[in-house]
Amino acid sequence: MNEAIINSKKAIVAEIADKMKESQSTVVVEYRGLSVAEVTKLRRELRAENVDFKVYKNSLAQRAAQEAGAEDLVKDLIGPNAIAFGEDAVAPARVLAKFAKDHEALVLKSGIVEGKVVGLDTIQKLSVLPNREGMIAKFMGCLQSPVRKFACAFNAVKEQKEGAQA
Repeated sequence: MNEAIINSKKAIVAEIADKMKESQSTVVVEYRGLSVAEVTKLRRELRAENVDFKVYKNSLAQRAAQEAGAEDLVKDLIGPNAIAFGEDAVAPARVLAKFAKDHEALVLKSGIVEGKVVGLDTIQKLSVLPNREGMIAKFMGCLQSPVRKFACAFNAVKEQKEGAQA
């Protein structure tokens, strides 16, 4: 085999392995049966969430998974696969699961979340969570709730005293 071809394949394997290591979550899906228009729509939805969605040769993806320390992922890298890499831990799972509900041809397989290989059940659980900003907003709402209730009660007492004086 030509040295240039081998070097280009090594570069692709290194690229995939780096993405697997650096992304917060990676999700492997089978896209057999999706039309070009459906894949384009899916890519658009994923891009809106800063998720990189690529199709790689399975042999290269398998080597990259081994290089990234995700040997358990190799068994799912057969057939027509695409891999979604996300900066947010839940964005790829959420977008792909939502799309899969409307398009039965898209099959979620497995993935890597924060460096650990996870199965379909974990991907499904992640898909119902809000994104990072949404989780922070919910947490802040929980923290603000007692203070807000206290302020409302304090204001009600103040208004009641002002009403009694008038």
